[in-house]
Amino acid sequence: MSKVILLDSAPVGLITNPKATPLSVQCQQWFLSLSQRGYQVILPEIIDYEIRRKLLRANAAYYLLNLIG
Repeated sequence: MSKVILLDSAPVGLITNPKATPLSVQCQQWFLSLSQRGYQVILPEIIDYEIRRKLLRANAAYYLLNLIG
């Protein structure tokens, strides 16, 4: 059975945070380690929408591109 992690807006907000705070860097490292440990990460559409909207409102188009891939 595969291990699944369903992300909420709080960790996704930290992962996509344009400011490199210690907590956001730690969260980004945790996120990157998930696939190495065999987790399948699921991002609900509503969370994707919330984060994109927040980044657009903050004029953070560069960081929005990171979400697109």
